[in-house]
Amino acid sequence: MAESNTQDFVPVKEIRGGTVILEDGSLNSILLVASLNFALKSYDEQMATIGQFQSFLNSLEFSVQISIQSRKLDIRPYIATLEEKRRDQDNDLIKLQINEYMQFIQNFSDSVNIMEKKFFVVVSYTPPTLSSSSSSNPFTKFLKRNSDDKVTNDDLFQEAKSQLEQRVDLVSAGIGRTGLRLAPLGTEEAIEVLYRIFNPGESEKPISLT
Repeated sequence: MAESNTQDFVPVKEIRGGTVILEDGSLNSILLVASLNFALKSYDEQMATIGQFQSFLNSLEFSVQISIQSRKLDIRPYIATLEEKRRDQDNDLIKLQINEYMQFIQNFSDSVNIMEKKFFVVVSYTPPTLSSSSSSNPFTKFLKRNSDDKVTNDDLFQEAKSQLEQRVDLVSAGIGRTGLRLAPLGTEEAIEVLYRIFNPGESEKPISLT
């Protein structure tokens, strides 16, 4: 019996230019969405935000996925930055203050369960040429890289990606009207998000909109 590889359980075929291509041939774009403090808004602002989001959902002619990643905040990079600043200081008093602050942050983090949440919208597009008969499907041939015609393969990908980008623009405009900021993930960021999903016990550097 052949041994199973971890990658056999990951439905991702390839990530190209931030576009996630699944085994079924669908193309996906992951958008990172900045959060807002809804409770600090006035009642009228809250109703306006809800109304805009409702209008956005009603305007969609295709499905989207809204994903939330929640995990304990990893403060180790921040502690490492403080340690570096402490070492660079010539003033003993400032060194002592930084050290006390580091201990406070560490103790506070150990006693309080501080959670880090990230919000994503996944936009998908499945080329209409996909069918159950993969042998006659040109896009499936592109995925399997069985064709020697690289230009044709690139054309198929670019055509499908163009359709996906149109959907991304619609989603970005719709959600943007609620006051939220969005940023499409590049290849490295998409890999990191997927790695976190399939390796929930691991910690990586944070993803930023900047």
